Amino acid sequence: MRQVNVLFNGQVTVVSKDAIVIQAIPVGGGMLPQGSTVEEIRSVPGVSSVTPVLFLMPVGPQGVIQALPVNFTMGLPVEDWWSILGPVSLRKNGQLPANDLSSEIWAGGNIADQYGWKVGTQVEVNGYSLRVSGVFDTSMALLDRCVIMPLTLMQTVYNYPQSVNIIAVRPAPGVPEQNLTTAITQKISYVNALTETQRNDIVQPVLDQVQTWTVGIETVVFIMSLISVMTVTVMNVSERRRDFATLDAMGAPTSYMFRVVLIETFFIGVLGGIIGTACGSLTAIVLASLYTSIPLPLFFPGILSIVPPFYMLETFLAIVGVCCLGGIVPAINATRMHIAEALRAEY
Repeated sequence: MRQVNVLFNGQVTVVSKDAIVIQAIPVGGGMLPQGSTVEEIRSVPGVSSVTPVLFLMPVGPQGVIQALPVNFTMGLPVEDWWSILGPVSLRKNGQLPANDLSSEIWAGGNIADQYGWKVGTQVEVNGYSLRVSGVFDTSMALLDRCVIMPLTLMQTVYNYPQSVNIIAVRPAPGVPEQNLTTAITQKISYVNALTETQRNDIVQPVLDQVQTWTVGIETVVFIMSLISVMTVTVMNVSERRRDFATLDAMGAPTSYMFRVVLIETFFIGVLGGIIGTACGSLTAIVLASLYTSIPLPLFFPGILSIVPPFYMLETFLAIVGVCCLGGIVPAINATRMHIAEALRAEY
């Protein structure tokens, strides 16, 4: 959802009055008549450019939009593709469609790999034969699962003649977005114009709550893990008290025994961190494959997009940190062991 918002960064999005907008995705509401709406928006002072967009998501049983769509389809005027998509790259031999009437499309790299599409491949969509003229080579998850068509072609293929559900409006230099949204909504009664901040208003509280719950769960897991590591290490030190008593009797300094316990828990944390990070990353892509019905092998090249390296490093350091903290108390107990009592009990 956030990546959809990125496509319209710095622009005002105009949607139907009845639509609910989640990060620039209009949910529900009707379509907008392309010609008349675009002309009226262009007549508003402070408008630099206007780009009509038709954005569709897969619909599940009973017309319910999927929570995590498998793919998206977007129709854009060919001359505005780069202004919306930004500096994305294409795989070898990729070309821009000739015009809005051409039957050429661009496909996301993930979709192309899944179905074996290449530049020049003919695909059939709703009974229309379309040619793949470009394949995205990008790490942006949205574009990786998106099919881009010329706007007129998409309106024909999906039977939305002269209709769009998003109109991206770029303000002229020096014109505040808020002033432009007010002017547009006052001039056109059946639309709602939203700035980037307003587009976030609906979903941001939900994301904030999710973040709060995530922090709470992470805190509970951290404390439970710390207690578990501490308990296991205490048991381990208790079972080896004869060894520690023998070292003490031989004149080993208490700092040596302290370091032994901490180094042991450190290496346990390193080993656990490597195994845990690897298993967690594999679980993440398996769940993503099961949910989206995308073959598992297609996720491996993009695993760093699903589980970012920074998050892997953060998880690894957290595991090592928990093990080291959990070893401090047992290490102190090892240094305070009474040698005479330990030897008497063990021997």
